Amino acid sequence: MIVDPGSLNRRLRIEKPVADTEFDGAGSGSWELVADVWASVQDVLPSRAENLADGMNVSARPARVRMHHRTGITAAMRFVEGERIMQIISGPAELGFREGLEFMVEEYSAAGNGA
Repeated sequence: MIVDPGSLNRRLRIEKPVADTEFDGAGSGSWELVADVWASVQDVLPSRAENLADGMNVSARPARVRMHHRTGITAAMRFVEGERIMQIISGPAELGFREGLEFMVEEYSAAGNGA
């Protein structure tokens, strides 16, 4: 069994972007629920994942997400677990013959002292 049902211990929301159709709403779209799914989230071990983006120190928190196979999930979507928002950076990769899907995701946050 490629995706162990016992390892799917996190409830994630899959959301897709929805563009704002108003004339003055460029860049101010929202996110719409696609599905609530059970998945496993495995954080990638720490490394030098900090870099400078527009002069701000940014920390990327990569993780691997596995779930049962379903169609229609694209890299334009995102996963949400509580306050944690994870953008899809790679995938979906099919596991087995339509048994599961695997994604690489990243959560971004400002690095350093938040005070």
